[in-house]
Amino acid sequence: MSATKVGILFGGIGEEHDVSVKSACEVAKSLDPQRYEPYWIGISREGAWKLCKGPDTDWEHDFVPASLSPDRDVHGLVVWHGDEASVIRLDVVLPALHGTMGEDGTIQGLLELSGIPYVGCDVESSVICMDKSLAYLVATDAGIATPGFHIVRDGDSPDPQTLDYPVFVKPARSGSSFGVSKVNGPDELQDALALARQYDSKVLIEQAIIGKEIGCSVLENESGLTLGEVDHVALSTGFLRIHLENSPETGSQNSQFISPADIPQYQQQIIKDAAVKVYRALGCTGIARVDMFLTEDDKAVLNEVNTLPGLTSYSRYPRMMKAAGLTFADVVDQLIAHALHVDRR
Repeated sequence: MSATKVGILFGGIGEEHDVSVKSACEVAKSLDPQRYEPYWIGISREGAWKLCKGPDTDWEHDFVPASLSPDRDVHGLVVWHGDEASVIRLDVVLPALHGTMGEDGTIQGLLELSGIPYVGCDVESSVICMDKSLAYLVATDAGIATPGFHIVRDGDSPDPQTLDYPVFVKPARSGSSFGVSKVNGPDELQDALALARQYDSKVLIEQAIIGKEIGCSVLENESGLTLGEVDHVALSTGFLRIHLENSPETGSQNSQFISPADIPQYQQQIIKDAAVKVYRALGCTGIARVDMFLTEDDKAVLNEVNTLPGLTSYSRYPRMMKAAGLTFADVVDQLIAHALHVDRR
């Protein structure tokens, strides 16, 4: 059998560009060259698409221009060599993209137009999960607990004296703690809103939840759902900010990731059951990391859903899967296999 032609998208114009490049480097280490023929498409911070030799090379300078065609007859890449174009037909696309313009339904929409099978959630699910306020509304309707919150739009000026502190102020549509602040009193609110508005015009003020931060990784294949071991983000101070740190590969400054989580088995099952319920309610496909809080009275409260979670050497999703006995190569194989067979109608 011929090798499967896989297009791997990485980089992007969003705030998680660097994280995406690191995720793609891990994918590169795990692709079996006997099974896959990879085509690496790096997207610069300015939005230029570049067919390159790989994410761990000088891809921003050693490339040929290429773009994904929305024309289903092309079913792949249009590559430019000067004034002449050629076509590379792809079997499947793996978006190693995170955050804005990668995880929010934009790339998924282009892939739907192209007709190329792709890894991950569809347009609708990606949009809903990326916007925390929409995800909370859908989750609440499905009987899943969420933090109390209200939306602050551009031009709104909430009264700092009316809030029950502490609260978290965060962009509604961003990831990896970009633009997030913990606000302990009224005098901190305006600076937190200004920071969040650097990333999104729609901002959430969210009630802080007292409890342990627990995550659950979900992998979908033809047999159903496989769950990784749940993890516990043990914080020494503040909140999880590992993707904002200078050298996350050597460990976080304020957090430790414990997987399996240091909680009783029955509490792990509470989280797993809730994660599956969240995954189904939000219409996820293929892959997701569901982050939750576990309160002292054994209540699972949704924090957020990552539909294209980080795949770096220090990311939680591959760690949780590894703790459950799945190598990263296993995960990639199952993601691609599922993408090739999922019905996107």
